[in-house]
Amino acid sequence: MKTPTRANTTWDPVLLIAQIVSMQTLHYLTLCILIPPLLDLFAEPSSLLYEGGAASVGMVMDWREMAGRPTVRGLQGEGSRWSSYAGAWSGGKKVDYHNSWTQDRWEGPTDPMRGWIIAFCWIVACSADIYYIYQLIRKPRLILDFALTLVFNHLVLTTYYSASLPTSLFFWLVMVAGSVLTVIIAEQLCVKREMKEGLVVKPIDESEEMEMGGLLRRD
Repeated sequence: MKTPTRANTTWDPVLLIAQIVSMQTLHYLTLCILIPPLLDLFAEPSSLLYEGGAASVGMVMDWREMAGRPTVRGLQGEGSRWSSYAGAWSGGKKVDYHNSWTQDRWEGPTDPMRGWIIAFCWIVACSADIYYIYQLIRKPRLILDFALTLVFNHLVLTTYYSASLPTSLFFWLVMVAGSVLTVIIAEQLCVKREMKEGLVVKPIDESEEMEMGGLLRRD
């Protein structure tokens, strides 16, 4: 009888980190493929251009884009405690400054369609994560951990990029819905695969069949 090897139970930090990085990279790659063409087709062009265009990194990394909130912090008067934060921020750094004397702020209507498109792309990316988890993670007991790790990493990155904590209920609902979709379906698929692999009948060896026949003749 073949004894199980320790490779199946040993904790491998290198493999774990590689899986986390792979899942995060594939998730963002899927978003980068989906978001730009859909925004070009359905989003309002003028406001989209003001936010940096459909291919802007902020469309993926800035939670305010999904929430439909402006990414430019307005000036609330000289001496205000928010005056030093006025302007556009990207990657935790101020990339543009606006004051009460300039007139280059966006005066047009907001585009709620942009947020819905990004949210839709996030759900589609979570659906693609099901396949990624099915192929890379494979074990049902690890699926919840990897799904939550992906969302946690995104929260850290989007908070740093926008220099603000996510406060949008719509954003949080999309995060929860995407995670629930990934966990439920991926776990079912992985469990079904393990059940099929566990039910494979091993063919009887000829030597074992001869020994069984000899025992029967002795009886």
